[in-house]
Amino acid sequence: MTMQNVGRPTRPEDAQPLDGGFASLTGGRGLLQDEALIFERDGWNKTGVDLPEAELDASDLGDLVRQAPIGLPGLSEPEAMRHYVRLSQKNHAIDLALYPLGSCTMKHNPRLNEKMARLPGFADLHPLAPGATVQGALALMDRLAHWLKTLTGMPAVALSPKAGAHGELCGLLAIRAAHEARGDAARRRVLVPTSAHGTNPATAAFVGYSVTEIAQTEDGRVDLADLAAKLGPDVAAIMVTNPNTCGLFERDIIEIARLTHEAGAYFYCDGANFNAIVGRVRPGDLGVDAMHINLHKTFSTPHGGGGPGAGPVVLSEALAPFAPAPWVVHGSDGLRLVEETVAEAAQGFGRMSAFHGQMGMFVRAYAYMRSHGSDGLRQVAEDAVLNANYIKARLSGVMTPAFPNGPCMHEALFDDAWLEGTGVTTLDFAKAMIDEGFHPMTMYFPLVVHGAMLIEPTETESKQELDRFCDALEALARAAKAGDADRFKGAPHLAPMRRLDETLAARKPRLTWKPPEGVAPAPLAAE
Repeated sequence: MTMQNVGRPTRPEDAQPLDGGFASLTGGRGLLQDEALIFERDGWNKTGVDLPEAELDASDLGDLVRQAPIGLPGLSEPEAMRHYVRLSQKNHAIDLALYPLGSCTMKHNPRLNEKMARLPGFADLHPLAPGATVQGALALMDRLAHWLKTLTGMPAVALSPKAGAHGELCGLLAIRAAHEARGDAARRRVLVPTSAHGTNPATAAFVGYSVTEIAQTEDGRVDLADLAAKLGPDVAAIMVTNPNTCGLFERDIIEIARLTHEAGAYFYCDGANFNAIVGRVRPGDLGVDAMHINLHKTFSTPHGGGGPGAGPVVLSEALAPFAPAPWVVHGSDGLRLVEETVAEAAQGFGRMSAFHGQMGMFVRAYAYMRSHGSDGLRQVAEDAVLNANYIKARLSGVMTPAFPNGPCMHEALFDDAWLEGTGVTTLDFAKAMIDEGFHPMTMYFPLVVHGAMLIEPTETESKQELDRFCDALEALARAAKAGDADRFKGAPHLAPMRRLDETLAARKPRLTWKPPEGVAPAPLAAE
């Protein structure tokens, strides 16, 4: 695949004469338009809406009356629409191309889900509406809970956690409550594998536990001998991701559960990668006591952007009595929510949030389940694993798999051994992918693999799209090995912004816009 070498720079300072002798004049590249910040645009003294003069003065507001311009630029409707459309063209999106972030499951969000979530009966609900007026919503939550329990083989589920880390908090709080209920509160240690998601030890520490790391074997799995040696009467739980962050199924998962329970501890499973086994494996059958399910990963609700999210937690029979409120129950007068820690919820550890969870995500996830059916969900897992192994097979000729022996699960993991001597780093390679129109894979994670490149294609990508992706990476890999290091060091060349100092941006972020010194926005015409 030939590299892209067309287009014009989008910053005037980068303008160079093109083949025809014309320098970059507009800042556009093809049909893409350069776009300044909305605050840098002209129009401070105008508004796109005509408002009538106020009939009353503001004398009753006292010193609350605004003394200076509000500080918002004035745009007409076309200007505002074009501004945000142009900004959207600078972002990568799952609707644009494959989004290969490993351990994130960036899959297509079916539009059917969106249509269902926008039905007035779901979209217009209020969390304080009387139960009698929201029976349909409660019924959907009840059915969603039923299928989550069925798919995991677990008897109870808490729907209210808002995301994966929030779900981890829920599971560990239930575990702590269970230990306290049996007079075993002295257990203050949690075991976490080396390759775990960073939220696992962080959540354990947040709950008040100390964290002990479990070693990893050379083939990327939990070291059973090290686990057995570190289990003891002070251990409250272990936290294991399965399939794990290296993209591998923990073959000894049942033995891990047995050793854990034998030591009197509970088994928390990070369910971030449930998408790889949904419909094929029930975590409850493996001895899991608690597991969060990222609805955005396995059941296609929107991912990223800070929410809204949902991370339900399924619980074993041993932990079910300690589940947080609320949950849906059937009564003589229909469905209702158990919201207080009394009666059947007397042992519950409390609440995870003010209300009942994220209704829009519940609707989307349930629509996804119903549209796929049990056989379709099984195929989701099978196709996700097939796609990951296809990428591993396609790229193993030019890149080095971190764990070459045997198949992977939902993601293919490569290290940077193949870049040795090229002068190109994992970061350089990832930045060059942007010039090819692809979002980079997850870089440098998991930390147990040097220069890690973690790719998860998900089940929603076709072979044609996978081939397009692999063709681009193969061509880049050959260019790196051919000694074209300068091309990588400067990448991306065709993106709206060049290589950024990400460390400086993280340490000294500029979160607000300020007008140039000596320049102030003009007051609105109406003032």
